[in-house]
Amino acid sequence: MRILVTGGAGYIGSVVTEELLNDGHETVVFDNLVKGHRAAVNPRAKFVQADLMDGDALRRALKDNQVEAVIHMAAHSLVGESVEQPAKYYENNFVAGLKLIDAMRECGVLKLVFSSTAATYGEPEKQPIEETDATNPTNPYGESKLAFERALHWYENAYNLRYASLRYFNAAGASKQFGEQHDPETHLIPLVLQAANGTRADVQIFGDDYPTRDGTCVRDYIHVIDLARAHILALDILDERSAIYNLGCGGDGYTVKEVIDTARQVTGREIATRIAPRRAGDPAVLIASSEKVKRELGWSPKFQDLKLIIQTAWDWLQAHPDGYPE
Repeated sequence: MRILVTGGAGYIGSVVTEELLNDGHETVVFDNLVKGHRAAVNPRAKFVQADLMDGDALRRALKDNQVEAVIHMAAHSLVGESVEQPAKYYENNFVAGLKLIDAMRECGVLKLVFSSTAATYGEPEKQPIEETDATNPTNPYGESKLAFERALHWYENAYNLRYASLRYFNAAGASKQFGEQHDPETHLIPLVLQAANGTRADVQIFGDDYPTRDGTCVRDYIHVIDLARAHILALDILDERSAIYNLGCGGDGYTVKEVIDTARQVTGREIATRIAPRRAGDPAVLIASSEKVKRELGWSPKFQDLKLIIQTAWDWLQAHPDGYPE
């Protein structure tokens, strides 16, 4: 299949592109490189450097490459920033998304896999979270993603645009070639590994008085390759129907302290920590029920052990101590 990947120069997008190519799909990466890295664009993929707000560039990319489906990963994703700059998030995550699906329907491309988020649920009423649970985002990031999901629903009704919306929990790990590098970095595992590597003095633990087994927040971590495989499986249903799926490993999840302790085991290094106040809106526990995606797509995570997930991230960091060359 001929696939366009928006945001394919980013962390998850680069691994999705790699897995698509490994499976024999012709792949076009569409990215403006505002957050992504040119070195993260797979050399086997065609690259179009352009912005989603450029409708003409989108239509050219779709038509010239005879694209059959789109995996849409381009987005802003910093929760705190979204609260401070909601206009930026609605423009990039919602308005630019509409530009994309308008260009798709004009070009007759009616299949989309969408990179959504667990932030669409907001403060969950129960654990694990199921796809039928209430969506009540607590920040503009989650709201902008949910707004686009709702637009997809109505576009399907009106234009027969089929979609799979994949609500991620905590992506982590790396492939051998592609890993995680953000500026600023906000994700726990790369922050912990930076402290192990000596490029960060310590790791902040935001609250140690939650009602959890060690007082720190519990999260559900999913390896980025497992995440990528789910996107490819989701393409297969789009001839028949649309769907929404959670993507996580489930189980009991891992606390912040457990992540740090596991990273110490993997790296063999001391990792300094300091307790900081709780962050507003941080739920004590966020764990996915992924039973639906397992049942309907036959998806099963291969990297369920946290130690293995962190090992792949550490291996990538050791091989790329300065990150991607710019």
